[in-house]
Amino acid sequence: MAGVMRGALLWASRNRWLRKRVPRYRFVRRTVTRFMPGEQIQDALAAARLLEGQGLGTVLTHLGEDVADPAEADAVTRHYAGALGRIRSAGLNSTLSVKLTHLGLGLSLQLCQANLERILQQSNSKDTVWIDMEASPYVDATLDLYRRVRRTYANVGVCLQSYLYRTADDLASLLPLGPAIRLVKGAYLEARDRAFPRKRDVDENFFVLAQTLFGSEAQSAGTRTVIATHDRKLIRRIEDLARSRGLTREHFQFQMLYGIQRQEQLRLAKDGWQSSVLISYGTYWFPWFMRRLAERPANLAFLARNLISG
Repeated sequence: MAGVMRGALLWASRNRWLRKRVPRYRFVRRTVTRFMPGEQIQDALAAARLLEGQGLGTVLTHLGEDVADPAEADAVTRHYAGALGRIRSAGLNSTLSVKLTHLGLGLSLQLCQANLERILQQSNSKDTVWIDMEASPYVDATLDLYRRVRRTYANVGVCLQSYLYRTADDLASLLPLGPAIRLVKGAYLEARDRAFPRKRDVDENFFVLAQTLFGSEAQSAGTRTVIATHDRKLIRRIEDLARSRGLTREHFQFQMLYGIQRQEQLRLAKDGWQSSVLISYGTYWFPWFMRRLAERPANLAFLARNLISG
């Protein structure tokens, strides 16, 4: 049943009719506030300040994907460049995470690369700009672009998804670069011939990939790792793994989404690990929101309570 519900939610995330109509409902908008502090960048900056005051790192992402024309991609790029300025002005240590289809990947690899480099040029060389990973048809182009910009910019990282069969090979090919890797489970609807259909297999592959990232080859290459999961059982396994390998907060960090497992975020920071929060903002939140519900269908109960309460 959970698999059917997840599939339905992921299908909904790609439905244009629903995307235009569902956000009009007040109970849906109220539910979204659990996962994002607001639609404007000032909302994200205010949340980042509060979280950093609690010892948590922050990463900001402007919601959007699949832009339709170069002018839109340019506007997104200018927004991110401006966001970096506002982060510095606010005295925050926040970094950015970007979707390449938001920067024009679906239009042109060259256009997208130019836009990404404009953002990297404005960023602090000590802060990582993260490239999010999208659905599997974009994986090759995303990794190609990452390799291109990594030759010039050391402060760029890429996301890898443990639910794809191919990810172990992708990781092995990236290790010689001394990459920055954010490891996630994956949040898109994928065919069975591309992705593990069972959660337990996705979880186990996540742990296997973490073992590689914590291994001697990756550490010798200078790989920087972000473990991005809300799965507390998996987090405990990775904490034990890190201790057994003699790794400390200087070697990797945990990352979760805003509004999810808040006490676990604080617990990790209190226990001496780097713990960071990905803060999303923007008006184009419906596809992203559906994917958040699909990650944990139990969140539908929260949506239902908001419907009942009016």
